[in-house]
Amino acid sequence: MSSPTNSADAVQKSSIKVSSDDDHLRALGYEPKLDRKMGFWSNFALGFIYLSPMVGVVSIFGLGLTSAGPASIFWILIVGVGQLLVALVFGEVVSQFPLAGGLYQWARRLWSGSYAWLMSWIYTAGITIGITTTALFSADFVASLFLGTPEEPSVSASPLQKSFIAIVVLVICLLFNLTGTRTLARISKIGLFAELAGVILLGLYLLIFQRKNDLSILFDTMGTVSENGMVAAFLGASLVGLYMLYGFESCGEIAEETPNPARMIPRTMALTVIVGGGSAFLAFAGYVLAAPNLQSIVSGETTNPIPNILQDTLGTFGSKVFIVVALTSFLAGVMGQQTAVSRLVYSFARDDMFPGARHLAKVKKSSHVPVNALLAVNVVPVLLIVFVLFFPDSLFRIAAFQVVAVYFSFQMVVFAALRARSKGWKPAGPWNLGRWGALVNVAALVYGVAAIVVLSMPSGDESLAFTDRWIALIGFLTVVAVGTVYMLVAKPHRKSTAPEGDAIEVARLLSQSK
Repeated sequence: MSSPTNSADAVQKSSIKVSSDDDHLRALGYEPKLDRKMGFWSNFALGFIYLSPMVGVVSIFGLGLTSAGPASIFWILIVGVGQLLVALVFGEVVSQFPLAGGLYQWARRLWSGSYAWLMSWIYTAGITIGITTTALFSADFVASLFLGTPEEPSVSASPLQKSFIAIVVLVICLLFNLTGTRTLARISKIGLFAELAGVILLGLYLLIFQRKNDLSILFDTMGTVSENGMVAAFLGASLVGLYMLYGFESCGEIAEETPNPARMIPRTMALTVIVGGGSAFLAFAGYVLAAPNLQSIVSGETTNPIPNILQDTLGTFGSKVFIVVALTSFLAGVMGQQTAVSRLVYSFARDDMFPGARHLAKVKKSSHVPVNALLAVNVVPVLLIVFVLFFPDSLFRIAAFQVVAVYFSFQMVVFAALRARSKGWKPAGPWNLGRWGALVNVAALVYGVAAIVVLSMPSGDESLAFTDRWIALIGFLTVVAVGTVYMLVAKPHRKSTAPEGDAIEVARLLSQSK
């Protein structure tokens, strides 16, 4: 691995205009090693399948209706606007720093190595668990595909079946990922097509041909507010959007594998939120309006409503086709998660930020992918899947803090960007918000803090034990504490060989080089 150079000196001394992708990368202190094969639609597809509105709607539909009835659908729009603000802030940063490992590199350039290390620790923990839960959740779809009947379309896999299927999913996705960026681009596009077919086309079909409820039902809470109270219903329903609309940051994780990333990635991140949120809203509305017995879902009597709705509207064959489409989306989604976190680990290792960095930073010459980083990020998911096999109830505890960790990592970058602005940073990438940047940055931070507070609140089921009610916050604080202790003791950020040059300095020099 070549030694990185001081990024400020590289920009200042170079006579080459930083207009080409590789020149921009060298100006930031790194030599190009990855393969730029992810075009605009492939990059967008990666973010979209990671966000996965299909998986999100299927997973959260019942919870939303039991919390606040059909009116919970509007949280998709509220959270969509908030996440779009975050995506716009990320867009300004990635346009100036189009580097692999996105969030880590952005936080380091905007603040410091120690700040970036802790943020990356939190984010990596969250996404690693995301790989695990996505793979495990696919198991019930596989079971329903092969074991489901017209009388019982929804089948839950046994703990052993669930673990076996999840590991097979991880292995398949890993093998595809190891073949190179070109394969990732193709699979991402296939996943995008599956998602759009399963979300938009199905949503339109249900709305137009299978509608059993009036449109006005979308504004009805169907008694949930009077039962739970306005505040409880309002906050409970917020999970409909909060659990669904993230993953757009993965577009930036592969910046060094994307042509013209400084202009392209800000657009693909924003497009991911807009199209993902819009299609999720359409699908959610379609399921609500096509539900033959909506009250049974709202009351909690029907615990897994989507297969029943599909069986009633599409029949057995149509339901099986949908499950195949959904499984395609699951595979593409796991591949996207593996890619995002492996590129962050690769970027981390390239800067010598933890033990074994030299091995994890290696890039295979034939495929141009960080093979060791890809292998490493799948070790913990396999161990967690085996753990869940013996302790099935632990899945809830393992997954609870996942979304909190991701949102907190996002806001660490948003806050770092606002801090850098206060010190004089003016985004110097070819894509920026101009005079609106600071206002959008503040709005994104306010939204993000509010989202973290809501996600950290205890479960409304007071019959649960204290630890179960507060498990999301407890899990998150535990991860933060472990990471902080390690950072203070081992001081990995002080051993870093990362290029120097903070956001303000690099912005000034990049502006001079134009």
